[in-house]
Amino acid sequence: MYFAALLARTEDGWEASDTELDDVETLSDLADLAREASPDEDTVLVLIEQEDAWFGVVRLDGEEDPRIYVSDAAAAARSSYGEILLTDELLGRDPDDGDVLDALDLDGTEDGESDEDDEDAEDGAGAAGSAESVPHGPVGDALILDDLGVSEKELRLMSTDAVTEIAESLGASETLETVR
Repeated sequence: MYFAALLARTEDGWEASDTELDDVETLSDLADLAREASPDEDTVLVLIEQEDAWFGVVRLDGEEDPRIYVSDAAAAARSSYGEILLTDELLGRDPDDGDVLDALDLDGTEDGESDEDDEDAEDGAGAAGSAESVPHGPVGDALILDDLGVSEKELRLMSTDAVTEIAESLGASETLETVR
């Protein structure tokens, strides 16, 4: 189960809104959606969580490029929402090498390949070879929330209910609960 919310910092504190990501296909689309939540170009956080698997934070400060943190890239790579966040730049890949994530179905198999075929695909070009290109564990800017009171260490220790923990640290837990 997924949960996604926008937290926009205003003069009066944090404002929350839940968000539908069904029409979001790229990081640019997500950034545009987030910027719409804050017409004054204040800080906007997009919090995405897949229960017990991974979470991601996208931070936008005005017109600056989005900053991204993903708790587990390998788990996020198996998610359509995670694919939005896992850019070539974030993963340290050369965009000219082709997009490994496009070749994967959400279950981690290649297009048209069944799970049983995984055992036969030991040539390195199948799902096993693709998984190696996406690191297990966190990727991105671990200092993304440092100036807001969530240290790198605290962020890396978050797991199952990270969105709630982040909101509590920001003083926005009640605000977030209104959209949960």
